[in-house]
Amino acid sequence: MAMRLLRGVLGLLKWGLCAVGAVALIFTALIAMPLERPAEMRSVADSAKGIDWSTLPPLERFQARDGTWLGFRHYAPKGADTGRGAIFIHGSSGSSGTVNHALTAAMAAHGVATWALDTRGHGASGTRGDIGYVGQLEDDLVDFVAHVRKSAPDLPLTLIGHSAGGGFSLRVAATPIMQDMFVRTVLVAPYLGYDAPTNKPHSGGWANADMPRFLALTALRKLGIDCCAQLPVLAFAVPPNSERILVPTYSDRLTRNFATHGYRLDLAAVTHPMTIFGGAEDEMMISDKYAEAVQAIKPSVDVKLIEGVNHMGMVTVPKAVNAIAEDVATRGAGQS
Repeated sequence: MAMRLLRGVLGLLKWGLCAVGAVALIFTALIAMPLERPAEMRSVADSAKGIDWSTLPPLERFQARDGTWLGFRHYAPKGADTGRGAIFIHGSSGSSGTVNHALTAAMAAHGVATWALDTRGHGASGTRGDIGYVGQLEDDLVDFVAHVRKSAPDLPLTLIGHSAGGGFSLRVAATPIMQDMFVRTVLVAPYLGYDAPTNKPHSGGWANADMPRFLALTALRKLGIDCCAQLPVLAFAVPPNSERILVPTYSDRLTRNFATHGYRLDLAAVTHPMTIFGGAEDEMMISDKYAEAVQAIKPSVDVKLIEGVNHMGMVTVPKAVNAIAEDVATRGAGQS
């Protein structure tokens, strides 16, 4: 009897030591390899050339529910006011004051009241490259819409996002609490998520993920250990010495929040009209697969490709920004 009991205790001890060893290996993977930033991507760096920065609105701030002051820019409509509004979400590493200014200014020039947000973790909003928890970006957007509604209580709003901001906008469009805030969603060269057939490896050289660390953190969460989400897992090919303007790395929790839940899951939950714009020469995404990928799940999604335009050109090249701005100005009241 005593021997049987002893064998049982030793068996439990063995499994316990195995579990401790597994956790130790996971933690080793977290720190074993430093996150490497990819070489500067010239197509991104060159996209700032020729932009008229003199029309950039001043940075304003609003207070989120946790007390943090977040940045944004407001573009008042010019010319004939369309009676439509838009909230713009920038791409990875960017902010309201980076090259997407060409697109947001164009929307205002087409008569659309436009607000460009510094998503938390970017620009003037919070800690660069990090957030407090997954889901905080949605909370911030709810708070931002409430702030906009103080001055524009009845204005129909279109949510528009570029690149990773497009992926986050799809995430938002699938969220029940958000669907009534926006009449329509426009995704510009969107990153649809890790499982999308529109992805190029490493986003064409723009992003480098620390997969051992990412997988280790995922394994820890499955074990019920929710820690270390502040560790960086994703690095971008930003120019050297650009940290004052661009965000070079994302933490695990920002990486997971500033993206879709999975494009299939999110698209299936979308109830309002949606349009996707892609550049035919996109060096980060496989744009000619957008239609096939999304319409297999949501046939009503409108997909438009603009010839001769690359990824950043979608928010900087006149042909692209004018086409998108015209679309938002004429269909922003919810027309499909």
